[in-house]
Amino acid sequence: AFGYGTDADVYRLFFSVGDADVTTEDKQGRRDILGSVLAEDIIDPETGEVVVEESSEIDETVLERLDRAEIKSIQVYISENDTGRGESPIVKNTLKKDPTNSEEEALHAIYSLLRPGDAPNMETARAALDRVFFNPKRYDLGRVGRYKINQRLGVEVPRTETVLTKDDFIAILRYLIELSEGRGFVDDIDHLGNRRVRTVGELIANQFSVGLSRMARLVKERMSINTDPEKINIDDLVNARTVSAVIQAFFGSSQLSQFMDQTNPLAEMTHKRRLSALGPGGLTRERAGFEVRDVHYSHYGRMCPIETPEGPNIGLITSLTTYGRINELGFVETPYRKVIDGKVSDQIEWLSANEEEEVRIAQANAPLDEKGDFVNEFVLCRERGDFPLLKAEDIDFMDVAPDQMVSVAAAMIPFLEHDDANRALMGSNMQRQAVPLLYTDSPLVGTGLEFKVARDSGAVITARRGGEVVHVTADEIVIDTGASAGVSESDQPLAKLAQFDRYRLKKFWRTNQDTAINQRPLVRHGQEVQPGDIIADGPSTDNGELALGRNVLVAFMPWYGHNFEDAIVISEKLVKDDVFTSIHIQELELHVRDTKRGMEEITREIPNVAEESLVDLDERGIVRIGARVKSGDILVGKITPKGETELSPEEKLLTAIFGEKAKDVKDSSLRIPPGMSGTVIDVKIFSRRIDDPLLEKEHGASIGDLRQQERDEIVRIAEARDEELSSLLQRQTVALMLKKGSVDPFLDEGTKLTKASIEKIKFSKIDLSTLKVSNKEVNEKLRLVVDEAQRRIERVRERTEEQIDKVFQPDELPPGVVQLVKVYIAEKRKISVGDKMAGRHGNKGIIARIVPEQDMPFLPDGTPVEIALNPLGVPSRMNVGQILETHLGWAARILGFEAKTPVFQGATEHEIGSLLKLAGLEWAEGALGLDGTTLDVSSDEIRQLVAAAQTLPPEAGSHRSEAGNGSGNGNGSTPRPWEETQGIGATLDVFAEQKLPKEQKAVLDAIHKFVVAAGKEVADRSDQKLDEILPAVAAIARKRSAGAGLDAAAVELMKYAGIFPNGKVWLRDGRSGRRFDFPITVGAIYMLKLSHLVDDKIHARSIGPYSLVTQQPLAGKAQFGGQRFGEMEVWALEAYGAAHTLQEILTVKSDDVTGRSKVYEAIVKGDNLPQPGIPESFNVLVKELQALGLSVTLGQEE
Repeated sequence: AFGYGTDADVYRLFFSVGDADVTTEDKQGRRDILGSVLAEDIIDPETGEVVVEESSEIDETVLERLDRAEIKSIQVYISENDTGRGESPIVKNTLKKDPTNSEEEALHAIYSLLRPGDAPNMETARAALDRVFFNPKRYDLGRVGRYKINQRLGVEVPRTETVLTKDDFIAILRYLIELSEGRGFVDDIDHLGNRRVRTVGELIANQFSVGLSRMARLVKERMSINTDPEKINIDDLVNARTVSAVIQAFFGSSQLSQFMDQTNPLAEMTHKRRLSALGPGGLTRERAGFEVRDVHYSHYGRMCPIETPEGPNIGLITSLTTYGRINELGFVETPYRKVIDGKVSDQIEWLSANEEEEVRIAQANAPLDEKGDFVNEFVLCRERGDFPLLKAEDIDFMDVAPDQMVSVAAAMIPFLEHDDANRALMGSNMQRQAVPLLYTDSPLVGTGLEFKVARDSGAVITARRGGEVVHVTADEIVIDTGASAGVSESDQPLAKLAQFDRYRLKKFWRTNQDTAINQRPLVRHGQEVQPGDIIADGPSTDNGELALGRNVLVAFMPWYGHNFEDAIVISEKLVKDDVFTSIHIQELELHVRDTKRGMEEITREIPNVAEESLVDLDERGIVRIGARVKSGDILVGKITPKGETELSPEEKLLTAIFGEKAKDVKDSSLRIPPGMSGTVIDVKIFSRRIDDPLLEKEHGASIGDLRQQERDEIVRIAEARDEELSSLLQRQTVALMLKKGSVDPFLDEGTKLTKASIEKIKFSKIDLSTLKVSNKEVNEKLRLVVDEAQRRIERVRERTEEQIDKVFQPDELPPGVVQLVKVYIAEKRKISVGDKMAGRHGNKGIIARIVPEQDMPFLPDGTPVEIALNPLGVPSRMNVGQILETHLGWAARILGFEAKTPVFQGATEHEIGSLLKLAGLEWAEGALGLDGTTLDVSSDEIRQLVAAAQTLPPEAGSHRSEAGNGSGNGNGSTPRPWEETQGIGATLDVFAEQKLPKEQKAVLDAIHKFVVAAGKEVADRSDQKLDEILPAVAAIARKRSAGAGLDAAAVELMKYAGIFPNGKVWLRDGRSGRRFDFPITVGAIYMLKLSHLVDDKIHARSIGPYSLVTQQPLAGKAQFGGQRFGEMEVWALEAYGAAHTLQEILTVKSDDVTGRSKVYEAIVKGDNLPQPGIPESFNVLVKELQALGLSVTLGQEE
């Protein structure tokens, strides 16, 4: 039907033609060419007649004819990429079965399939085929469809061609034939080359096109009704509501339209980088199997394998990786460094998952030399899902960074490579739940990404242009950019106005999660700033770095059983010093409705409410800003009319005396729910009516603010104008200068203007529109400045009027609501028992006990630890990253530096071990109270030590010295295991043996000098010989510089001070003062307070609302419900034989309606409790049985 009329034409589409020998045979004596198809007519050379026709299959009969005609070589069809096989039997068998023999027959056959009956002619049949397959109005492959077909089938059809072509059909059939022969591969549906991201813009565009097509349909309908073209108007035809309704529905009810997670800046950023397989056109949780959720090799560098929810959405909701981006077709790309002839270049290429299929990529941690050549002969690479070792010249690309494969949240976890994947998942998810704290503190052990996240999330304010800070308050920062604005005064009038950049700070804004956004200035008056500098901190940031939690001193030890099963014991110091205090802002709403019985009313006159309860309400009945409120307090007074009722005789008497009937209303005021307290920080009032008396106060305040802003802006413009006029008028002669509003001259004509005389002029008293001097050129400039100033002043006034008009616009409120009042309450929450805390490694727990500071275990120098964590939380969870963080945090805390250890290229054992030894000696100096000996370590010296550790091979140095090398335990017996240790990583002696640069050697010499001096001071103080109390120190005291034995001496001095080189310390119990039996790991961990606060969860009820049908209490805190006493709880009371308690719980405390009121009455009167009656659930059961047609009645026992 595509114009290939004969079998030969079809064969030539799929196969090439090749020569074949007629005589060759296989091992069984069978001719090789049997079953092949001829690619030409076979002509007898003697007679010239056609022996066998083209496209005939070669069988025994054909072979006989060929032998008779003595033909030795013929042409047959062979596969394109010849694998020794001939043409595919599929094509041959299809052609045999196909009843059509020409294009015309084929078209008629297809037409009869599409429509009943025969086609009237060829053109109609061809048009029907074109309409189905080649008509752009029928379907559209789109750019992506065309790209995928071209890429998958290897055809080169232009991108603009968005319908199928003949070439596509041929390529599809050819590929299917290859598949049947075992060549090619079937698509992997989970490969990211076959999954694309539909961005927000695309989803909205789709909705918009739906809306437009609906509108078009509506326009057509209206045009068909209104036939008179004279009377018709475009407004009658076009209704924009159809489009806006679709878009509103998309944002209002789409599964993917979500409330932004604003708990902290990281949560906000992660939410914006989220990828979801759910939603319209996607999967459902129930249908999605394991394959879809699983990690796929094509996710590398595109989708994070770690960050995903733990529940039913696991693997369906994921995150974009740190460097991932989405190309214009919706495929996720990741960057790689190009490798050219075995040399790694700085050229970056972005590859999609499909493009990555054909290349070999080296890992980011493959060692390189200075020139960019691979150090090792064989390099571990990735090729599809495989990991071959390849030579440098066979490699195409190299990863750009080790954190390329994880998302932002996972890349914020230091030592991620030492954590089990499940705990890393929890760690990255819990960082997003960290509440912004009142006092922020950037982590001692970070990954280097904190600064980038804080800036990119928009939490901090950065300077748009450089300049000098001229004004700083809590609300505003003004920077004078001076010449950096790029406009001088001569360039354009009032250029000075453009040289001030103003930054408004957000003060105590409420987020969707009830946390607070509060920005604080970081700059001072007169400070110079550069473009891009951070000038104000936001929530959860500290000096422009992300700071989700606090650095606290942690000991891994049980504490009287209170930290059993992940519970956490904290020191009272953390509460006292507001270390984990956060601010939360709650929003409470009150709706005023127009009811059937009349309008509700906001008022201070509330029936049966004492005056002291109304003390914080203003005359309108709305709480004042700044009031301290607690649960049960009235925030907004409101009364609702009750139905008309019969008056009692007393009320009739009162009405007769006073003339007016007392209003019959009930109190429906907005009160603070149980468990909430705080300070009112804002009140917002919305109303449908413009002239609402409730809004007079608000309108007055808003207009006052707008008028003040207008005045300030006009003053600024006038100042800039006057300054420019002053500079232009210098040394000029007055031609005309009149007083404002009169024709009298302000200065006489011909007056020479000097600097002193200009300073005395008040330009506000001059008619500037007539101002002239003798110089024409200056007059032009004066005119420009005055006109520009006037234009700007007019614009400011217009803008203010527009804003005032907006103030008086009625508010859009839900149906039936006349007024809406929102009250914002801020509360400071200190950390308390029941709050959830976590580290960054999935090490979460609930606070079980807040212990007085003096009762916490303390270090040998008297410092109490701040948190006691259970050591059993580490081995089974396999999140060893927290231990490495503890060690490095300990060193950072003592030595006063901040460590940055990026994921997969973090600090090594050698680096941490050497820093622990340096920190141990620094700490020993304080613990031993040394006077004359100090170890002042600069940040540069710390860097030198780390650099020396980086040069050591992983296996350098022993981890343990021989038994007996330790200090012993004082009684001559064999030393215990912890006393043998020389610490983590290489010993200091290994450093001394290396050929180190001069700067690094100097650090070791400083350590050597300190150890010897400290040892001597300790010996002098105790009146003992050095070799008696510190033999290892005595052994190196004779040497001038660092060498063998330094490690043993340093360790000996540390142990003398009560600290071990492996990060353990002898702690003492705060209660008894006794030393614990074993040394304990102590260090600094970055702990977060999560937004699972006990204040939000604690709940109690005695009586409250009941379900209508079952009459049982409702469930949940939001409904003020009760606790369900379930089946298993009933068993528990049965087991105890607590029959009366159980009966009470199941009847009067639940759904025995009459029993409930009788019990209440008995309690009030002080009587004994009555016998419980029949619970309502029994009546429900009876009714259900009756509904089934069973007659069930409750009768008395005979």
